[in-house]
Amino acid sequence: MTETALREQICLLAKSLFDRGLTHGSTGNISARTEDGGLLVSPTGTSFGRLDPARLSRFDAQGTLIDGDPPTKEMPLHTAFYDTRSAAGAVVHLHSCHSVAWSMMPDVDEDNFLPPMTPYAIMQLGKVKLLPFFLPGDPAMGQAVRGLAGKRSAVMLANHGPVVAGKDVEAACNAVEELEETARLAMMMRGIDARVLTDTQVNEVVTKFGIEWDD
Repeated sequence: MTETALREQICLLAKSLFDRGLTHGSTGNISARTEDGGLLVSPTGTSFGRLDPARLSRFDAQGTLIDGDPPTKEMPLHTAFYDTRSAAGAVVHLHSCHSVAWSMMPDVDEDNFLPPMTPYAIMQLGKVKLLPFFLPGDPAMGQAVRGLAGKRSAVMLANHGPVVAGKDVEAACNAVEELEETARLAMMMRGIDARVLTDTQVNEVVTKFGIEWDD
């Protein structure tokens, strides 16, 4: 994909997320690898609903900002995924309502944030790690992701929002939407003895689709 087309795709998908309420105001950030090994990143303080393709922050392959507006303050979070997951072609971070709400529940499994309610979250996300609360922009968030050694494609920042890496922008956006929708299902079913997938069913999904599923 040409850089011009990638810039347009980033802004189109970001606006779709914004228009459907998956992030709001000037929250959230998105990045993608360019063909030359650099990065295109949403600028700091911008809205997903109004990103300008020409003003995206542009980094070269050495991580130097060479064009565009100043980048999101969450750059350490993005670079942590790129540095630890060689297959990552894009990273998306949202402040989506239901996933944030689910992160506040006292009995959530920190190692496997989403309950196994449908096969699709397993297929697109694997296990999601719930990380503790960090101040926005704290480089420690990136350090926490690096501490996972590339074993997770998605994390949930407690009281903050999900961060998902994918092979490309479309895959990352689809996966983060699946995370939010699964969290919404979990909130809807909270307090109900819901019939989630059994361990056997989860293992069947993991095996059939070749999912990363570390213990």
